[in-house]
Amino acid sequence: MSNYSVNDWISQHGMAMPDKLAAIDLASNRRYTYSQMNNRVGRLANHLKYLGITKGDRVAYFAFNSTDVVEIIFACWRIGAVAVALNFRLTARELTFIIEDSTPKLIFVDSALGMVWEDVNQQTDVPNIIILDGVGGDTIYEKIISSSEPLNEMIDQTLTDQCMLMYSSGTTGRPKGVIITHGMMLFSAVGGMSAGRTTRDSVSLVVMPLFHIAAVNVSCCPMVYMGGCLIVMRMFDPDIVLKTIGNKTLGVTHIFLVPAAYNALKDGKHAEDTDFTNIVSALSGAETVPMALVKWWSKRGICLQEGWGMTETSGTGCLLLHDDVADMVGSAGRPLMGNKIRIVDEKGKEAPPNVLGEIQMKGPAVTPGYWNRPKANEESFSNGWFKTGDIGKKDGNGYIFIEDRLKDMYISGGENVYPAEVENILYELEEIKEVAIIGIPDPKWGEVGCAVVCFNDGKELTLEEIRSHCAKNLANYKIPSFLVDMEILPRSATGKVLKFELRQTIPAKLNQ
Repeated sequence: MSNYSVNDWISQHGMAMPDKLAAIDLASNRRYTYSQMNNRVGRLANHLKYLGITKGDRVAYFAFNSTDVVEIIFACWRIGAVAVALNFRLTARELTFIIEDSTPKLIFVDSALGMVWEDVNQQTDVPNIIILDGVGGDTIYEKIISSSEPLNEMIDQTLTDQCMLMYSSGTTGRPKGVIITHGMMLFSAVGGMSAGRTTRDSVSLVVMPLFHIAAVNVSCCPMVYMGGCLIVMRMFDPDIVLKTIGNKTLGVTHIFLVPAAYNALKDGKHAEDTDFTNIVSALSGAETVPMALVKWWSKRGICLQEGWGMTETSGTGCLLLHDDVADMVGSAGRPLMGNKIRIVDEKGKEAPPNVLGEIQMKGPAVTPGYWNRPKANEESFSNGWFKTGDIGKKDGNGYIFIEDRLKDMYISGGENVYPAEVENILYELEEIKEVAIIGIPDPKWGEVGCAVVCFNDGKELTLEEIRSHCAKNLANYKIPSFLVDMEILPRSATGKVLKFELRQTIPAKLNQ
């Protein structure tokens, strides 16, 4: 891939079909054709160049969803900069670590996130800050767009050049920056278009936050590559999503949501009277889609296509085709074009059909490694295969079934929660001797956290006190919802906490 040049999708469409609608910003009702978006991207890119940002420099965005974020990403790519996605749900402490690790030369900041940003700004030293409001108001961002000359030519880049950096927490509790290249974005977008039935006439409702790989490379990039239209929603609101889908003028054909969000739509007050007939592709991932949810949507003419992917695989992996949903509920489908997926047993050999093992993936959509993490890179690959750590099986027809999302990780509302990160925060409390965080099934969020704690002699804490400490240091979805006091944690012969045992026994205790 090192010999293949990167193409500028926005610029290409701006010339080939200038009047084609490219994007609608739902909150502000701003609408841009490909010609207009190309112009805005070019003006922003030229300003970044004026600030001295060059190929390989990092440019971060800390913002709610808007068409501005899409412009920022493509402006970075036009000059060879690396777009760094910052999760707006994180605390100042978490964000500070990511900023210090990625060292961006500039951060775009949404004014609505000002309170959190003030804390971050006091702890970091970023050369340039640009404020936006995500709705086209009188901001520095819009003044830059209106006063700059457009830069229309993308600098020379190859598919192996890095274009994004997205952070995914690891089992050590420290986030790891996943290196994402132009080749990863291209091959994952192209590989998923057929399975997602994407065409130039497609309209994608971008609901998931644009700091997620799924939002960028499932909801956005395939659509932009094909010259389709994006409808960008600022934040998830079930009633607004239903209203937007039911609006025939907007013509939404594609949507990606996590199961918890589909569940929220199901319970929305307009769910029963919304017309879903325009929907061509309804994708879901991040956790297994429950059978009851699939059946509910099926009665309304919607086939929920379950898929599997990771930030490290640029959001791609496998996907259940539309025509397979009825017969293969529970499967995440077959590998998408360009992806090779195998199941490996404990000895490193490929497992036979229907036998559980680690899911490993190879192909052009897989990351070349982690940012500043040589040890993690060494541990994550085996002869070119990426070791996902996820557990699953493959049947005789090549369909993949996901059994577990890493050994200890759990998923709450579509967000990955890594217990070690929460445990590290709780160990700051002097009352706690030992702690293990596990996921507990929850009807609303899929899973929520439970802190299993051994207190020091004569010490104790309430759940409210534990939650209060976490709230100062962790995003809300990572904060435990339950507390269980134990005298001793179960451990293996090597001293490791047997979390699988806790997951089997703790839920029953909570229901007593």
